[in-house]
Amino acid sequence: MIDLTIHQACLDRNIQKARENGVIIPTFENMKHPETVPGKVKDRLKHVGLWDVDPLNLFRITWKNEPLETGGLYRPVPNYIELPSALTGVSARILCLVGKWFPTGCHKVGASFGCLAPRLVTGQFDAAYHRAVWPSTGNYCRGGAFNSKLLGVKSVAILPAGMSRERFQWLEQIAGEVIATPGCESNVKEIFDKTHELSQLPDCMIFNQFEEMGNHLWHYQVTGSAVAEVFEAVKRPGDRFAGACFTSGSAGTIGCGDYLKEVYPTLKLAVGEALQCPTILENGFGDHRIEGIGDKHIPWIHNVKNTDLVIDIDDEDSQRLLRLFNDPAGLDYLRTCGVDEATLAQLSLLGISGIANVLCCVKLAKYYELTEHDVVATVLTDSAAMYGSRIQELAEQYGPYDAKAAAVDHSLHLLGLRTDAMAELTYYQRKRVHNLKYYTWVEQQGRTMEELNDLWYGTVWDDVHQQAAALDELIHSFNEATGVLGRL
Repeated sequence: MIDLTIHQACLDRNIQKARENGVIIPTFENMKHPETVPGKVKDRLKHVGLWDVDPLNLFRITWKNEPLETGGLYRPVPNYIELPSALTGVSARILCLVGKWFPTGCHKVGASFGCLAPRLVTGQFDAAYHRAVWPSTGNYCRGGAFNSKLLGVKSVAILPAGMSRERFQWLEQIAGEVIATPGCESNVKEIFDKTHELSQLPDCMIFNQFEEMGNHLWHYQVTGSAVAEVFEAVKRPGDRFAGACFTSGSAGTIGCGDYLKEVYPTLKLAVGEALQCPTILENGFGDHRIEGIGDKHIPWIHNVKNTDLVIDIDDEDSQRLLRLFNDPAGLDYLRTCGVDEATLAQLSLLGISGIANVLCCVKLAKYYELTEHDVVATVLTDSAAMYGSRIQELAEQYGPYDAKAAAVDHSLHLLGLRTDAMAELTYYQRKRVHNLKYYTWVEQQGRTMEELNDLWYGTVWDDVHQQAAALDELIHSFNEATGVLGRL
């Protein structure tokens, strides 16, 4: 569970620092239902840009932001797009929640909030002393650095050296310190090694997304609710919520599947990974180019017992489709295939991991022979804005793009997807995957066998899910003590 023990002396310093910096902290209820955000905050947000380093942007950690770069408030239904069959080649309806309209342009800002807020409002993290360390395969450290900046906290961002240039350029403006570890998305062990080194320094507090239950809780509460709201808003008579697919980086996002399976018990929950590093499917090796997901280990916060299916995605598919969706020749070709203009205008909302999520949905739809009355959902973690350099690299590698190349990419890398490199997980297959946590978390990271077994046999997940109300009470108390809201 999330430790909610109060450290009063540090908490008092955090309250004072928040008072000085004009910080008000949103509750989980605010993020799920932003209509509950105080009116004074909404009035101020009308004059704040989505990308501004302004503490008020903590209240834009929600799926319901209006898709505006400046002055937007909230929508009644989360931001989403529905991908048509002319694009996907399957009859099932594929719904994608859009991550671009979070501060930082990625939903990981929510996951990092879920990790930092509990320690801030309990005083376990001392904002006047500690540095917040954010180990990541890309977007999580961006979200952590941004939230740290809003809260006036020093930060350290850790990510693989092989990540896109845009990520590093952005972090240089926001993070207190940026550390590039060897390798690419698959080199999580190298990230953990650097994290362990920093953990020996007394002023460093680690917010490890791969084991922080705050990450899981934020997605269970906020993303789970958002996905369900979108389905309820768009379902037609006879529609059923058939499946949800999420690639596993920290396994935070798939935490929303726990919520969805409670509300929709027949839903199939699928975890995606890169074919080039088939950790869940084949115990892990290799590396890959699907930026934002990590491999060669099973995250501590992945509730494997609740996962029905593993789907492996070829990273070449995600790369080729990134170019198809963002090159004018690719859009022209898709137009001739009957893809509508509204969809074409929104394809830049798909970053590389978002494309991989969509490919998982397509493979799930084919595997279960889903019809037009079946709905499959996923999230678009970030957008193509983070991958301009990757698109340029593809152009340099493959040469000029034209209708013929676009037709090949669409046919081979999307319409032609097969149902290979995937598996339904039986009870004992899930237990096998769960047991892989031993090698990372017990042998290397100091967890115990008792803790590992409790994740499988105990009530950990239900216990964590019920902590949101207690956290909201602590956040309310924190805000009352600072008095910032009353002075707006």
